[in-house]
Amino acid sequence: MSEQRQISKVLVANRGEIARRVFAGCRRMGIATVAIYSEPDAEAAFVAEADEAVPLGGTTAADSYLRPGAVIDAARVSGADAIHPGYGFLAENADFAAAVGAAGLIWIGPPPEAIEAMGSKVRARAMMERAGVPVLPGVELTDGADPQAEAERIGFPLLVKASAGGGGKGMRTVTEAADLLAAIDGARREAEGAFGDGTLFLERLLDRPRHVEIQVFADVHGNTVSLGERECSIQRRHQKVIEEAPSPAVDHELRARMGEAAVAAAEAGAYVGAGTVEFLLAADGEFFFLEMNTRLQVEHPVTEMVTGLDLVRLQLLVAMGEELPAEVHEVRPLGHAIEVRLYAEDAAAGFLPQTGTLDGFAFEGLAPGEPVIQFEVADPAAGGLPLRVDSGVGAGSVVSPHYDPMLAKVIAWAPTRSEAAGRLATAVAASNITGLVTNRDLLLRVLRHPAFLVGETDTGFLGRHDGLALPLLDAGGERLHAAAAALAAITGGDGPLGFAPSGWRNNPSAPQRRSFEGASGELAVEYEIGCGGLWMTINGEPLAEPVLHGGLREEEEGSPRRIDLEVGGVRRTYLVQRAGDGLGWHVNSPLGQSSLPEVPRYPTGEEAEAEGAMVAPMPGKVLRLAVEQGAEVAAGDLIAVLEAMKMEHELTAPASGTLTELRVSEGDQLDSGAVLGVIDSSA
Repeated sequence: MSEQRQISKVLVANRGEIARRVFAGCRRMGIATVAIYSEPDAEAAFVAEADEAVPLGGTTAADSYLRPGAVIDAARVSGADAIHPGYGFLAENADFAAAVGAAGLIWIGPPPEAIEAMGSKVRARAMMERAGVPVLPGVELTDGADPQAEAERIGFPLLVKASAGGGGKGMRTVTEAADLLAAIDGARREAEGAFGDGTLFLERLLDRPRHVEIQVFADVHGNTVSLGERECSIQRRHQKVIEEAPSPAVDHELRARMGEAAVAAAEAGAYVGAGTVEFLLAADGEFFFLEMNTRLQVEHPVTEMVTGLDLVRLQLLVAMGEELPAEVHEVRPLGHAIEVRLYAEDAAAGFLPQTGTLDGFAFEGLAPGEPVIQFEVADPAAGGLPLRVDSGVGAGSVVSPHYDPMLAKVIAWAPTRSEAAGRLATAVAASNITGLVTNRDLLLRVLRHPAFLVGETDTGFLGRHDGLALPLLDAGGERLHAAAAALAAITGGDGPLGFAPSGWRNNPSAPQRRSFEGASGELAVEYEIGCGGLWMTINGEPLAEPVLHGGLREEEEGSPRRIDLEVGGVRRTYLVQRAGDGLGWHVNSPLGQSSLPEVPRYPTGEEAEAEGAMVAPMPGKVLRLAVEQGAEVAAGDLIAVLEAMKMEHELTAPASGTLTELRVSEGDQLDSGAVLGVIDSSA
């Protein structure tokens, strides 16, 4: 029987949305909270939301959140008696968990021994085999191993995987022997950079499996339970993008079998607390152990939505030595919940992370950046739960290159899966997120895709369905957005008369003109507003019977301007917001979203970037240069490998020619837009 201890103040050894989520759970239990923060996070929402906050200093994760001694010192100086690690950073660091206990603090997580046992995928596989949990064929790449021989024994396709960590880092898919060694080198570099451990193993790759995981909970009194499954098959770069509960492929019998296997896995590791046992589910119903995450998962809200349980509350109860409450033994999924991860990344450009300032971040009916933590499962007859948004950002937040680019998790619940998908798509489409490119359009395309709606999901979904990463807004929609931006630009007191907008004429003369840089090229808008109404052209082509409803009215300062514009008999509302740099406009409408820089009316005198220049698409560190100055390159050849946001990104030649300039060296830290080199294609 474990001694019961009370927790009065919790330090969260994390940042962003997961820190805010844990704070919300603590508040519900009357427990005080402490935040820690790095220099870039000094003004972040999670810092202000905690009861107390302790600065760690430093800019990068290694200089701040990954310093165990500094985190424990912060707990001491603030008077915290417990530490919650969230996920990522030190959450699965067994040495840190042991140090927390040695410091006389309560660790809100599994025992260090369980973290250690599951932290190595190689040792975890061996433990699962002993416990009778099915595993895929695989082997650790020891120093004396012959990778090619081991790969041939396992068979292609296969995965090269880091033994430590997770989140898709240190993982490569290999379909043929010729690519194996390069994949091993890349995975090892990434694993060493992310986890400080380059140990790798090879594992058979199933054909079109589903990724289905079981949420388990265990207390110190010997109770271990399964809280049902989540499906997380929609992934990019082996990282989850959309999760749901329950899985459309799991029936009651399969749920029971997978739950029993997950409980056996947890018990084999003497597990305590919240954990997730991940499986690959084949089309024939067979499933295989993938890994166990010894922490709260990013996707835990979907389990909360269908069970009505507060998983952070359960973590706190278990950490205080209490038994799991009776309701966890009676769990049955009610309705359906789907979560999407909103990232600052350009899906159409290979999911490149984006950095910078969010000009706007709002969901209809919610305060910008405010997370809504709603656990209770609603009566289906009452219409389900409101939208839940777990976010770490708001309007004005800076997305740094030092941390993961996830902005928020958006979750919807409904009595049925199709209704949940529809509600979530509607909520995401109505969001107003501006200033940075996000994966919003990708999420909408998936949620509305016929194959997704009938539950035909697997880990290859994004790669198999073309066009999902393309922007929703087409060239015709962008023309209408340009028209709305031009109208927003003349709202209110911009006009010289004071009582009328710029461009208004009692006796029309020459039309007014504004030009924007669109994805489809320059968009020159000409317009006249007079007694006869509105007249507009885009690149010389008239808009069909434009009607501006409600006039041009000023909105509350900082709010998007609402342009109610009818074109060709179709009336839409456009939300238009001035870009943070003042040089353009962000537009959201039912057609999609766009950012339209305004073309200056007069030359600025600034020189354009040299033709053939290769620029860094994001801030990052040059890990490797694949060519030397003076080399002849072909379009698509690898030029450099850039490390940004804990992932490696390959930069390739945009054209064929001679690399006449190479302006960087290995190890250089680059800003976004920095020129790496110049290719001369004139020869």
